[in-house]
Amino acid sequence: MQPITDLQRPVIKTQLPGPKALEIINADAQYVTPSYPRPDYKLVAEKGYGVWIEDPDGNVFLDCNAGVAVCSTGHCHPEIVKSISDQAAELIHLCGTDYYYRHMPALGKKLDEIVPIDGPTKSHFANSGAEAIETALKLAMYHTRRQKFISFFGSFHGRTLGALSLTSSKKAQRLGFMRQALDVVHVPYPNCYQCPFNLGKCSDGSCCMGSVSWIEDRIFNTTTPPEEVAGIVVEVVQGEGGYVPAPTEFIREIRRICDQHGIMMIIDEVQSGMGRTGKMFALDHHQGVKADIVCMAKGIGSGMPIGVCTAKADIMDWHKGAHASTFGGNPVAIAAALKTIELLEGGMVDNARDVGAHLEAGLRRLQDKYECIGDVRGLGMMLGVEFVSDKVSKKPDAALRDRIEMACFERGLIILGCGTSTIRWSPPLILSHENADVALEIFDAAIAASI
Repeated sequence: MQPITDLQRPVIKTQLPGPKALEIINADAQYVTPSYPRPDYKLVAEKGYGVWIEDPDGNVFLDCNAGVAVCSTGHCHPEIVKSISDQAAELIHLCGTDYYYRHMPALGKKLDEIVPIDGPTKSHFANSGAEAIETALKLAMYHTRRQKFISFFGSFHGRTLGALSLTSSKKAQRLGFMRQALDVVHVPYPNCYQCPFNLGKCSDGSCCMGSVSWIEDRIFNTTTPPEEVAGIVVEVVQGEGGYVPAPTEFIREIRRICDQHGIMMIIDEVQSGMGRTGKMFALDHHQGVKADIVCMAKGIGSGMPIGVCTAKADIMDWHKGAHASTFGGNPVAIAAALKTIELLEGGMVDNARDVGAHLEAGLRRLQDKYECIGDVRGLGMMLGVEFVSDKVSKKPDAALRDRIEMACFERGLIILGCGTSTIRWSPPLILSHENADVALEIFDAAIAASI
């Protein structure tokens, strides 16, 4: 079952933001931290249904961001709402780190069935992606008795101090916090459109593998001996870094390096997981490659705050009290997660693949139409459109990207930037072909009005 609405197009009734929305924005400025990285446009959400967001003034927007890939089953899916309501009427909380209830093992068993890890697994439950990453870092250090990590430029793994040591997508995320908390070395991420090694794809279309060489031939022989590395942390599709998918040969080489040196392969599926890419996990696109540790959040709870770190059972071997969370594994959040996975397996992953391909084809037609679209990339409903000054120089044009983002908002389409000059498409996985066509029409008009 999917939410049904007769609405076909956005409805903009007032100047944006409208008077009621503006009151909330002004109160927010007075009482809420200024650290939130909000875009230039100002969306105030009052209601959500399906792929639509309504603001306090009655303006209705087509949502192609889904709360940054969180509302995977759409806004207020009736089966998600029912699962939350039913659970809240029975048991809201009883600290699963001190007591027992059926929800934790139920979700752990389901994840054991679907997560791309070979062999038996165990799961630790948290409240966010950053917490799931913190769990993975502590677990890798505990299990390997090592302290160093390798991450990638352009990565985003969270803003808590441990996760922030991995994160390197924007200066603003690190500015003001001095030294990083953990010993992390950053390596260029493979990006065949904006190759960090100025090589691009090889003649046979494969990745130049400069990133692998950087690890094995440079940092392993200089600053970071492999026998001191606890984990390599990888986004299979970089999120904040620009929706950049990793080539399969790169992912396979990272697995080989980890196996060779006893390093944990930690896969961050916080944004790319839970059907977003047209498979349950982005790693599933790379046949034969399995992780040691997988981190999840965002789309797993359809909007409820839940993060999960799942690892091989023999890796999650720490002692009682080593890591816990008061609210992690909350029964209401887990009820939403179990229903989310049921809905994903019931057709939404397939829809993400099929409608995602339709959306991508439409974006590629716009790429042919406009000189300013340098690259269209991604998997399923995790698509990035990179804006450049021209297709020869490939110089990123962040100002144009921001104008297009605003022009979309003014026309009732919600999208969000990422990377240097990319617009991300991460709609609810219930998006239809008709919804995608409306979004493409608006996107086309926004580009034309912004160049």
